[in-house]
Amino acid sequence: MKTLYAATLILSLLGAGAVHAAEPTAQQNKMKTCNADAGDKKGDERKAFMKQCLSAKPAEAAPAPKLTQQEKMKKCNADASAGGKKGDERKAFMKECLSNK
Repeated sequence: MKTLYAATLILSLLGAGAVHAAEPTAQQNKMKTCNADAGDKKGDERKAFMKQCLSAKPAEAAPAPKLTQQEKMKKCNADASAGGKKGDERKAFMKECLSNK
């Protein structure tokens, strides 16, 4: 019984450690991108470029493209089906979904 408990504890600790190493941070991603963009720059030129690149604000995301009425109907239908909506509930959902811009 103690062996099973110890094994379970060890496996859970190992699993928890794997979760923390999964995703790089936004700063790490930015550093990677700036390094790649710096290319063959060296010395002061590279230092100045990296300083400017890392301090730059990220560009704002472009707005989502507007869906055609057919695409909107397809998406709303899929969302209603995935949510298991039927009858009046589905009707109300579809009305709301299709009226959103």
